[in-house]
Amino acid sequence: MTLLRWADEGVDFPGSNYHFSDRSQWMAQHLDLEKTRVKDIIWPGTHDSATDKIGLPYTTRPFAQCQTQSIYRQLLQGVRVLDIRVDKDGFVCHGILTSYKVDVVINAVKQFLNETTSEFIILEIRTEYGHDDPPGFDIWLIEELKDFLIKQDESVFECTLSELLPKRLICVWKPQTSPPPYPCSPLWSAEYLRDDWIDTDLPYTKFMSNLYFLAEQPPADERCYFYRVENTCTPQASSAIACVKPVTSRIRPYARLFISQAYKRGLGDYLQILSSDFVEDDFIDACIGATLGRLED
Repeated sequence: MTLLRWADEGVDFPGSNYHFSDRSQWMAQHLDLEKTRVKDIIWPGTHDSATDKIGLPYTTRPFAQCQTQSIYRQLLQGVRVLDIRVDKDGFVCHGILTSYKVDVVINAVKQFLNETTSEFIILEIRTEYGHDDPPGFDIWLIEELKDFLIKQDESVFECTLSELLPKRLICVWKPQTSPPPYPCSPLWSAEYLRDDWIDTDLPYTKFMSNLYFLAEQPPADERCYFYRVENTCTPQASSAIACVKPVTSRIRPYARLFISQAYKRGLGDYLQILSSDFVEDDFIDACIGATLGRLED
């Protein structure tokens, strides 16, 4: 069985007919804030979100770039979950390659939140594997984002969006060796944003792995953590193709198929965060549509 054959069977799911011309404030425009809970949403996210300027153009960049748009442009496009990796000096990085300072990300997030009133963001920041934690980073994050931060509390998953306003940012901080955020901290610890990433360049293997691990979770309505599915593939050292885009593009067209297959397997209620490389409008539409389909149902 191939993904293409499944696609021939259709990619319909509740809400799949929705398409949008403006996604910049889709939460405010399309969700009933007084009825929609945090756990009701299927959140569109990006993988390695701040890699638009990673490395050097035409030389090292193709080996690490997973997005071409800035953080601010992604938020305007409708992305609501960001995946940021940093090194000990506070630079965004992907593996050994670095980009701009993380301040650029934080300023973009604050700009977007200041320009909107009812858009919510999940911001995950982690120390990249193989790197040391930036000193005092948690204190700096809290100071920079204090006006927007939703405190770590499992009851948040049951809250409606209107109950959380004016706070609109869940910030997950994942250090390598430093102490994790404590209960009731303004920052959230790693246990509240989970995934089961596997290192493969094979789209069918990744697709089936995503379905398998999704089925291992409780339904979204029963869990007090976010669970992310990454619709991505990863270049392998043993392969002749080492650049990110041609490899991850093997699975990118199948995001709608994944949502459809999840519903066909009784896993529609398990979906929560979907993330993509080189995010496109149709991916955002699929997540928003699936959210609206869930709420209508």
